Amino acid sequence: MELKKTLRWFGAKDPISLEQIRQTGATGIVTALHHIPNGEIWSVEEIMKTKNNIEAHRMTWDVVESLPVHEDIKKGKLSRERIIANYKESVKNLGKCGVTTICYNFMPVLDWARTNLHYTLENGTEAMYFEADLFAAFDLFILKRPNASNDYTQEQLKKAEDLFATLTQEDTRKLAYNIIVKTQSFIDGAVGADEKEPVAIFLKLLAEYEGIDKNKLRENFAYFLNEVIPVAEESGVKLAVHPDDPPFPLLGLPRIVSSSEDFEWLTQACPSLHNGITFCTGSLGARKDNKLAEIFKQYADRVHFLHLRSTKILDNGDFYETEHLDPTVDLSGVMRAIVEEQIRRKNSGRTDYNIPIRPDHGHKMLDDFNREGNPGYPLIGRLKGLAELAGLEMGIRYMIQNN
Repeated sequence: MELKKTLRWFGAKDPISLEQIRQTGATGIVTALHHIPNGEIWSVEEIMKTKNNIEAHRMTWDVVESLPVHEDIKKGKLSRERIIANYKESVKNLGKCGVTTICYNFMPVLDWARTNLHYTLENGTEAMYFEADLFAAFDLFILKRPNASNDYTQEQLKKAEDLFATLTQEDTRKLAYNIIVKTQSFIDGAVGADEKEPVAIFLKLLAEYEGIDKNKLRENFAYFLNEVIPVAEESGVKLAVHPDDPPFPLLGLPRIVSSSEDFEWLTQACPSLHNGITFCTGSLGARKDNKLAEIFKQYADRVHFLHLRSTKILDNGDFYETEHLDPTVDLSGVMRAIVEEQIRRKNSGRTDYNIPIRPDHGHKMLDDFNREGNPGYPLIGRLKGLAELAGLEMGIRYMIQNN
């Protein structure tokens, strides 16, 4: 018994091939039908094309990441009825094809946010970094979001202003590109890489959330869950919501999957275990008050997918993606809780104890510098993370079995 080792693959356009992924030791693939527009139905035929391709490379398609939730659903627009109906059909079709775990998120507009995609660490590798003051400078002086100043303290406003004064025109262009385009376009974001006026488009997308606060977004989420989860139950499919990244409000947008309290609301809004969680230590770990092992134990029975990495939070609110086994993060405690949950599931007769796990992002290193790739998804950096997590799991499993 062990965790199912997987890596994410972005399909035919991914510069990292299935042949290369197979060599990392992963036996499972996490992917999506990226060529199908958001809100449209995933047909059995299209699902099977990808599934058969993966299996031809002697791996299995273990998790869909992701079947995106259309923005109209998050905003509660009238069009959501048609789009949710399509979502249900996609869930049914995935179940028919034997792909039974769906990772998705309910984050408005942005799937994730970083200010630096190439932060150089002391050992020469590259990681992704979130600089709080720089993000504020982007919001206030590049994006110029209406009423943005209301979301910051006077100290934050002053720091952002001083920082913005040091930026060149190229700095501001690159920052806007990183936040609006680069981190989103490879996962079918709303602003593509060829967009000529990304700031204007982005402001329009943000404006569409005016009047949607945390409670309203939760209401729209609950509506989605209670429409889709019964279909997921019938189809043998488990949904696993991904936490917000980062797990705090940005750009005036509410966050509703960021903490233990949010998970408690989730379980009450739709109690079915098919309404599950992607437990991402990287995202949840960007808040100091999130005790990772404790949160996992509290909601372990509905964790259907694992994203494991470590996040280092600095005193000024910045954070960056550190080594997977950075000792400042209790990833060992999380892994022990995961192995104990596996044992509990198996002993209780549950068949889903072989939980899929992937190293969530990795540092760019060695030959990764000689190939293009999606932010956070270098081949060798993720291979290193996968190996470290596998070793940690093996050690903890041995310790439990021999005590």
